[in-house]
Amino acid sequence: MTDETDRYVLTHTMLRIKDPARSLPFYRDVLGMRLVTRLDFEAAAFSLYFLQPRGHADQADGSLSGTFSREGLLELTHNWGSEDSTESMHSGNDAPKGYGHICIAVPDIAAACARFERLGVTFQKRLGEGGMKEIAFIKDPDGYWIEIVQPDLMDDLLAPYRAAE
Repeated sequence: MTDETDRYVLTHTMLRIKDPARSLPFYRDVLGMRLVTRLDFEAAAFSLYFLQPRGHADQADGSLSGTFSREGLLELTHNWGSEDSTESMHSGNDAPKGYGHICIAVPDIAAACARFERLGVTFQKRLGEGGMKEIAFIKDPDGYWIEIVQPDLMDDLLAPYRAAE
């Protein structure tokens, strides 16, 4: 790192969605995010939805400057008319490999997974399954994987894999 890059910030990750009427409630009601900025590009027939986790300090004020300088936003991009498309979204989890997933930290993973179950959320990997039993993966309405972790469990889970510094 140099002084020239000290103020570089990763502001957002973008996922392409088919239907905001399905995706926005999922990210709002299931994962607790809130919409901070919506941009509609009529000439190009697409919309951008910038979401912020509710647990974060409210630094995104809805202004474009605030949106594009805030860390940790999720951008959902909707190409108008894709709701009725029979083409499936490429979540990156099927060949060819590339994009993997986003991750949401929760204070109590067992309680969060029980809530996801009650809400009818699709699981890719349930808590207790696989090699890393302390994490879970759910899917959003377009099939994107979302890793669910409890931060205070990660040291014990991942300490054996930490590279020597």
